[in-house]
Formats: sequence, structure tokens, C-alpha cells
Amino acid sequence: MSIRHSLLALLQDQPRYGYQLRVEFENRTGATWPLNIGQVYTTLDRLERDGMVSNDGGDGEGHVVYSITEAGKAEVRGWFAAPVERTNPPRNELAIKLALAVTLPGVDVQAVIQAQRVASIRALQDYTKSRRDTAANQKPADTAWLLVLDSLIFQTEAEVRWLDLCEARMVQQAAGQGATGQGTARKTSTGVTTEEAAPLPAETRR
Repeated sequence: MSIRHSLLALLQDQPRYGYQLRVEFENRTGATWPLNIGQVYTTLDRLERDGMVSNDGGDGEGHVVYSITEAGKAEVRGWFAAPVERTNPPRNELAIKLALAVTLPGVDVQAVIQAQRVASIRALQDYTKSRRDTAANQKPADTAWLLVLDSLIFQTEAEVRWLDLCEARMVQQAAGQGATGQGTARKTSTGVTTEEAAPLPAETRR
């Protein structure tokens, strides 16, 4: 997540001080990614150093107000125009945990998968309910939050299917160790069998 660009985008709307920026960011994203106020002020200091924002002085109530510069506006325009790069994907703790679990002795990988599936399905239900409730009484200001909820729902649905795929692979591996060449078809929580859970051919994924 680019805190730097998010703060610049909010300052493009109007000058603000640090706490206002924090509140605005969390309001517009449904507090899904809460910001530490110290992190906000550290980022503002760096933006001022880089000529992206200017310190407009105090507001009379002990707050230092910042406004965006022309260089900052150009930075925001470039951020919105450029796609989010996938060359360095963010660390996925769950993927790391399972990758280590399958390579270390004594770890019950099936139990790890099952525990995560329960948590992921619960989260999916919560996101879906929140989206349904928000949409039922939607206000213009809710559009941003609905976009975030849609993203969370799709990501969590994908996570559950990925967990099914992981479980299916564990079943195939166990079957292969027990009887080489004999496959086992087993349905997972979303009804995916081991055969269905196999990766798509490269030409199909294109």
C-alpha cells in the first residue's frame, strides 16, 4: 500500500493536518487498512523534504497544516495513470506458512488448511453481510467502501478456492505415496475434486 501517494491524493482535495489525513483515509477505505498517526507524520516529513508538500504553518489550534505542491500533483497524476506493478508481489503470510508447512516434518498441513478455511469463510460471510447492509442503505459516500468490500470478497473467495486446491494436492500426494499411479478423487469444501483442482493448462490460463 502506498501511504505516500494516498496522503498526496487526499491533500490534492484540500490542505489538511496529519490527524485529518488519517481520518479521511480510514473513512474512505472503511478502516480496512488503519494508519498509525506516527507513520502519517513521518511520511509528511519525507514528502516535504522531497518537495511534494509544503508546510503551511499552524491552524491556531496546535495543528500543522500541509498542502500539496505542483510536484506533488504531478506525482499523484502519475500514480493514478500507472498500473499497480506485480513484479514484487506483497508477502502473503498464508502462502508462506503453507509453503513452510509442507516442507517441514511434524506439521499437520491438513489441520493448518482446515483452520484457515474456517477463518476465511467466516471473513467472507462478514464481508458479504457488510456489503449487503451497506448496499441496502447506500449513500453517495458509500461507493468507495463498496469497492473495497467487493475487492475483499473476491480476494477471500479466491483464497478459499486456493485452500481447496492445496488440500486436493495433499490428498493426491498422499494417494501417490500409498499407491503409485492410483489417483483419488475427493471433494473439497467448495465441491472441487482433486482432478478439478489441478492447475489449468498454460494455454487455458492465457
